[in-house]
Amino acid sequence: MSKPRMLFLTIFTMLVAGLNFPIGKIALTFGSPFVLLAIRFVGAGLLMLPFIVRRPHPRSGAAWLKLATIGLFQSALVMSGIYLSMQTISSGSSSVLSSSNPIWFIVFSFLIFGIRYRLLQWAGVILGFIGVFITQGLQMQMESGFWFALGAGMAWGMATLLSSRWGKEFDAWVMAAYQILIGGILLLIASPLLEQPHFVWDSSQILKELFVLGWMILMSSIPQFVTWYYVLRNSDPNRANVYLFLIPVFGVLSGWLILDEQLHWYTLAGTVCIGLGIYLVNRPGRVDVTKDPFMIKERCGTA
Repeated sequence: MSKPRMLFLTIFTMLVAGLNFPIGKIALTFGSPFVLLAIRFVGAGLLMLPFIVRRPHPRSGAAWLKLATIGLFQSALVMSGIYLSMQTISSGSSSVLSSSNPIWFIVFSFLIFGIRYRLLQWAGVILGFIGVFITQGLQMQMESGFWFALGAGMAWGMATLLSSRWGKEFDAWVMAAYQILIGGILLLIASPLLEQPHFVWDSSQILKELFVLGWMILMSSIPQFVTWYYVLRNSDPNRANVYLFLIPVFGVLSGWLILDEQLHWYTLAGTVCIGLGIYLVNRPGRVDVTKDPFMIKERCGTA
């Protein structure tokens, strides 16, 4: 595929991921977080099932457990953290904080598997954490939304790490469909236990609600995941991952355009720092690849 077309697909994926934040915040006006996400993921997973029937499926209980674990982190924990965060902070701030996932990927890779990274990549980690601090107006606010969004970034980093180590065991379409569906089922189970589940149809805003639900199921889940997996498999993953810094940029700008959220200088400055940190983290190369001969290609996913 030509470079311009691959670039278009990459930016398209980042734009959709950024737009998911303000659209998700709109959805919270007529539904509770777990109910909304269960509808999104169960709906998208069921729509994908007919297209993966003939593709190779996991054959062992251990393989299904790995797939379920990825679904727990990637779909359930990441997205529930993001949606819970947007109940108390702006969609732009949530996009910035949760997009710190490549930074957490480096941290968890080092702590869990002992993978050694170059000094430049650790500089990216430090710069990313500085960006997180700056986005809070140079002071750590104890709002629950801050911690939910940061927790989403941590879960996202762990999901990426697990996907990178286990992903080659599965067909990409099968993996995407089942991790989405499993995550949706887990959220559906968790809803009555962790929230007061509700979903309200407002006849005066029925078109807006249908658009938001359609976006969540048809755009946020299926084309976004499929396009991103396609880009990763048909281009240099390290170069593709550099574009991940566009997610918080698009998230902040779309929150401003769609929801009229205020653009604070410190949010923009923190976004730039986190973006630069992600860029440095995704620079190829490690100090000691013999420590872990497994070459991690699919470093990051999308929301």
